[in-house]
Amino acid sequence: MAQISVTINGRAFRMACDDGEEERLIGLARRFDGCIEDLRKSFGEIGDQRLTVMAGIMVVDELSELEKKIRVLEQELATAREARMHALEHLNRNEASVIGRIDEAARRIETLADGLTRSLREE
Repeated sequence: MAQISVTINGRAFRMACDDGEEERLIGLARRFDGCIEDLRKSFGEIGDQRLTVMAGIMVVDELSELEKKIRVLEQELATAREARMHALEHLNRNEASVIGRIDEAARRIETLADGLTRSLREE
């Protein structure tokens, strides 16, 4: 297990993470620290703990909104898949109908050709 150090709100924190996840965790810490910095710029010095809690709530709010968007997109995808399935079924039915009509037309043409051939032999 890897050990890293991240700085959040001016304080260093040692953290453990899976091997290979170091850069990801460092990036997440930088992003969270950016949220705290944005709040500090907006509200000034209101206390480290309060800034951290507010930043945490902002991040969870953003996560919640993204989860809602994902649910909507998943529903849209399910609807599109269902519409695609119905369209394919419709296409298959139409294709079978066209094949049946072509077969019937071919039989009629063969019957006509046989009749013409017999007529020409008789003459």
